[in-house]
Amino acid sequence: MKKRRRLLRRVGRGVLFVLLLWAWQVIVAVGVIVAYGQRDRAQPADVIIVLGAGLRRDNTPGPALTRRSLHAARLWQAGLAPVIICAGGKPGNRTRAEADACAELLREEGIPAAAIIQEDRSRSTEENALYTKAILDANGWRTAILVSDSYHLFRAQHVFRNQGIPAYTSPVTEGQPSALEYAVFVGREIAALHWQLFKEWFNLPITYVQSV
Repeated sequence: MKKRRRLLRRVGRGVLFVLLLWAWQVIVAVGVIVAYGQRDRAQPADVIIVLGAGLRRDNTPGPALTRRSLHAARLWQAGLAPVIICAGGKPGNRTRAEADACAELLREEGIPAAAIIQEDRSRSTEENALYTKAILDANGWRTAILVSDSYHLFRAQHVFRNQGIPAYTSPVTEGQPSALEYAVFVGREIAALHWQLFKEWFNLPITYVQSV
């Protein structure tokens, strides 16, 4: 009985240690995600890539996609790249691709249609990278400015780097989410980062996980 109690105490201490270690790693990851997203690394590149975000029920662009598209337009107007790639397929049961909504917003900002390319197949950040890489390769382009919300850029840059795309990250500055929304989004990024690292560790060929 005593041996069993000692064993249970050791197991309990081991579990507690693992949980504390995991909690510490999460805290560090949150700090890294937040700090990384505060700096704008935009510099002249071959293309600007807008990472897709959700559409409303009526297929109009949601707040995240709107602010990302507007930010990309400002970068294009500043002469940092001659082409903008709108990345994002049809989310959930929507009948319109995020890339199409992004392109519409860009045209409304005065960006000529000839300067916009739509990548309308991707359903995740990893597929954003996979399919835009094919576009870059087909056109002889190499470097990109990656546009997204600040909380998304650390993982996005990691994913694009895995595809061999030198990406200069540029966080959006227009229409920032509320503090509560930001905290929720960072929490989602932590979960997504865990999954990304787990997938890479075990070399799993999964690029998209269907949301429930």
